[in-house]
Amino acid sequence: MLELKNIVFEVRTEDGAIKRIIDDLSLTIPDDRFTVITGPNGGGKSTLAKLIMGIEKPTSGRILFNGEDITDLSITERSKRGVGYGFQQPARFKGMKVKKLLDIAAGKRLPMLACNEYLAKVGLCSAAYLTREVDKSLSGGEVKRIEIATILARDPKLAIYDEPEAGIDLWSFDRLTETFRDIHEARDGRSIVIISHQERIIQLADEIVLLRDGKVERTGAPADLMPVLGFTPKGIPGCQLSEPTELHLTEIPTTC
Repeated sequence: MLELKNIVFEVRTEDGAIKRIIDDLSLTIPDDRFTVITGPNGGGKSTLAKLIMGIEKPTSGRILFNGEDITDLSITERSKRGVGYGFQQPARFKGMKVKKLLDIAAGKRLPMLACNEYLAKVGLCSAAYLTREVDKSLSGGEVKRIEIATILARDPKLAIYDEPEAGIDLWSFDRLTETFRDIHEARDGRSIVIISHQERIIQLADEIVLLRDGKVERTGAPADLMPVLGFTPKGIPGCQLSEPTELHLTEIPTTC
């Protein structure tokens, strides 16, 4: 279980002023839970994800994971305890092949069949990618999918994905949502936290967290919160696409 207690995160702006990004936020994510964090741009979603992983350190407050205070632990120490993270813009590793990256993520040498399965879950062909380097020759979407595959290989107790749909084509996005659904339906105690604006991902959640101005404005099930988010049926027969009335144009989902 993940517990965030009275988390505050402040930064100093160029003019010397203090800006509060996360404002006295408290949130509990139980085991075996699929949580989607959404809300307007600039609300603190990615910052919150980085605080959980240890990429940023809170100005005040505590972060507990399975009862242990991990507020001051490093990224490596949190990873050893079972926390995984997928960046919105993953890093590239010149000279590092996909197969080696999967092995490192898993902490062991993986059989080819396992590598095939991890890559297939993110819509990539093993034969075309295992021996390729994770460098500039790959598109942003390809690197994103490879990173997600490494998180699957790592198999963390808590997996955090920051906008996993970014830069991914619609076919691969379909495969990815199926993978998230399969992970959750396994009900093996693992939890997923996804930062997303995509309706199809939001619909998979057990709980939606609406974050605005660094505060949890509201939480609830998709059926309760999707109307609050502005997702309303368009009335087109055969298409379940909804249109968020409040989100930025770039965040409007394209699921049909």
